[in-house]
Amino acid sequence: MQTDPAAPPASLEHDHTAEEIRKRLGRDATGNYVRDWIYGGIDGTITTFAIVAGVVGAEMPGTVVLVLGLANLVADGFAMGAGNYSASKAEVDDYGRLVAIERKHIALEPSGEREEIRQIFALKGFAGAELERIVEVISADEELWVRTMAVEEYGLSPATKSPWLAAVNTSAAFGLCGLVPLVSYLIAYSLLWSVLATGLVFFGIGAAKSRWSLAGWWWSGLETLAIGMSAAGISFVIGYALQSVMHVAL
Repeated sequence: MQTDPAAPPASLEHDHTAEEIRKRLGRDATGNYVRDWIYGGIDGTITTFAIVAGVVGAEMPGTVVLVLGLANLVADGFAMGAGNYSASKAEVDDYGRLVAIERKHIALEPSGEREEIRQIFALKGFAGAELERIVEVISADEELWVRTMAVEEYGLSPATKSPWLAAVNTSAAFGLCGLVPLVSYLIAYSLLWSVLATGLVFFGIGAAKSRWSLAGWWWSGLETLAIGMSAAGISFVIGYALQSVMHVAL
């Protein structure tokens, strides 16, 4: 059976032909929103299950679970999105601020900025005529010069995210994942159903995020399951303890 010599080996994630390398390097350096989905999904599942477990532990009516659960999904989901919007926008604004500083320094003190480039690449092992050629090439293109300084001097990534998309992804994940423990409880008014469904969500989130990790899907799933259920268990214990205190007080 003949194979395509240009096809990547089975153990590699992509091939290394000149054309494929050119395509990969030519893509826009935009950030992805995996972190926002995972962050929102885990938080939505934990907080909603915490309400279910806490209310059940305190032996309150099922209608309380419904009201508090829906209020949590709407209010906390919006708050999570708003918080992520502000945080993401701060990162974008900081990148813009530092880029503006570099443009000003290049305009007013180009020799000093060239020396910064020189020292940055000297630390990478370049020297002599080779180092001077690097300085010459980078400083000949202001955009390249500015991007290089942003990455090398400040450690910033040029892959910026849209604050609006970050907020939408966080809120959507919060709401969708947060519905699971609430709906599963209301189906049969059984905490066991909610526990099982919540555990599946945690495991699913962990298994999915292994796509961007070196950990195996099962290990990543179990890790997220352990973290999430630990937080949920604490909520149930607190609710049960408060219910006991209230009974004693009354």
